[in-house]
Amino acid sequence: MVRRLLALTSGRIAAVILALIALLALLGPLLSPQDPLAGSADILADPGPHHWLGTDYLGRDVLSRLLAGSRLSVLGALQVTVMALLVGVIPGILSVYLGRAFEWVTLRLADTLIALPFLVFAVAVTALLGNGIPQAMLTVGIMVSPLFFRVSRAATLSVARSQYVEAAIIAGASVGWIVRRHVWTKVLPPIAIALAHTAGVGFVVVSSLTFLGIGVRPPAPTWGGILASDLGFLSYRPWAPLLPTALIMATVWACNLLADAIRDVSGEAGRALLDNRKLRGRLAVAGRGA
Repeated sequence: MVRRLLALTSGRIAAVILALIALLALLGPLLSPQDPLAGSADILADPGPHHWLGTDYLGRDVLSRLLAGSRLSVLGALQVTVMALLVGVIPGILSVYLGRAFEWVTLRLADTLIALPFLVFAVAVTALLGNGIPQAMLTVGIMVSPLFFRVSRAATLSVARSQYVEAAIIAGASVGWIVRRHVWTKVLPPIAIALAHTAGVGFVVVSSLTFLGIGVRPPAPTWGGILASDLGFLSYRPWAPLLPTALIMATVWACNLLADAIRDVSGEAGRALLDNRKLRGRLAVAGRGA
């Protein structure tokens, strides 16, 4: 699938953007030219040789805060995605095989979580458990998990009705063997699509919560927090919110673009797309040779 994904222009663009964001998360704090938490008397300064993107209302270097804040922002989105994946996929697959009681309970839990506004619920949980990214992202991941539950359940149901799975059950195969041998390969493409979408949703949620000052303890930098502080001083630095906004938008756009690319290359449609590209390439080579 990776080869098919990179054969698409959209897949390559999404991969490059997400790779750059991942490098920022890994190396950003190390590349910060100054201490992102250290203030100075040079308040709301314009960009210059000492502060490439200027300073904020406390005299802190904006570039250093953006680089340092990339790690918290990306880790928060990853926490949402991993939690939703673990909580949603396993019950979704097992709900097809573990009987009507387990199926009924998991379906009702999924319906309950869908009915709850996850952003408001995350705010309430952080108020109870303490202000921190792990608490907020744990809650949001659980609230988003019905997406993975329904995707994995629908894909598993389509496989469970196939003749080769029914034959394996009649032959005495265990549920674990059937899931590993037959179900997982069919469920993986739609889960990958949901994973990419959820990463984008998680990034929006992290940015929204940190914009409101929830889930992060000041003065720790995050892209949402930097955006919020810049909006309070637009009359002095009207261009300041553009960069954190662009970083958030680029990350979410790349996640959605990746999800669309995975959808295009998965299954029979993906194989047909790759075959058509190969055929066009051969025809082009033959035309040049003639």
